Amino acid sequence: MSFLTALINGISLGSVYAIIALGYTMVYGIAKMLNFAHGDVIMVGGYLCFCTVQYLGLPTLAGVLLAVVGCTALGIVVEGLAYKPLRQAPSLAVLITAIGVSYFLQNSALLIWGADPKAFPSAVSFPSVKLFDGQLIINSITIVTVLAAVLVMVALTLFTSRTKMGKAMRACSEDKGAAQLMGINVDRTISMVFAIGSGLAAIAGVLLCSAYPTLTPTTGSMPGIKAFTAAVFGGIGSIPGAALGGVLLGIIEIMAKTYISTQLSDAIVFGVLIIVLLIKPAGLLGKLVPEKV
Repeated sequence: MSFLTALINGISLGSVYAIIALGYTMVYGIAKMLNFAHGDVIMVGGYLCFCTVQYLGLPTLAGVLLAVVGCTALGIVVEGLAYKPLRQAPSLAVLITAIGVSYFLQNSALLIWGADPKAFPSAVSFPSVKLFDGQLIINSITIVTVLAAVLVMVALTLFTSRTKMGKAMRACSEDKGAAQLMGINVDRTISMVFAIGSGLAAIAGVLLCSAYPTLTPTTGSMPGIKAFTAAVFGGIGSIPGAALGGVLLGIIEIMAKTYISTQLSDAIVFGVLIIVLLIKPAGLLGKLVPEKV
């Protein structure tokens, strides 16, 4: 049963990575930029939910909704103030700005909430599921996390393929100039991408803090890096690729911790990424796109 337990825990952790990676892959796929402040939006979502439940005394669901709304607004503001003026700037300038935004959010959280870890209240209250006469226990947060990841991936897939805004996003991803000539508001489309990605980060933040109930200003840093790794692993720019990469990364990490070494688990995860990229440079489900020079 230890293998099944590790597998379930890996799928649960990988589902959180998948939700975060979906935000990364949407921003990169459409805006062609790496938003390294994405992991800190996860932290902000966790704190917003924590404050709603702990200080305002509202239900956890209200905390989740407030976290999603707050992070969505934060994503729009950050994009408008920090990234929109750099539309035509070199990619290095955008990358440095993203790192600056990341440090700004971390230090702002440090000033507002302090460095002391906060005990995060669980977002799920129904009982765990027991199988095989209680030998295998599946926590309620694990079930909710996996279901949330599946629903988010399906919803994003349907949104990008069926709605007018989703089709505009795909058009901007292919060619922003041509999309603008066809009447698509590129700036508004990119702002919407940041809004959706930040909303997903809030959901991931609540699920992550519910599974690992300790909240600090650096809570989202390592999960954000690993989720970015998952997006590259699966094929950045691909929604199914981000989801697959996240789940596989979570399974590899938990299996490495269980059967090899807790200290070496991160090294193993990034080692597997390097091997995959040597074999498939575009990731598992990514496609190499030739560029004319």
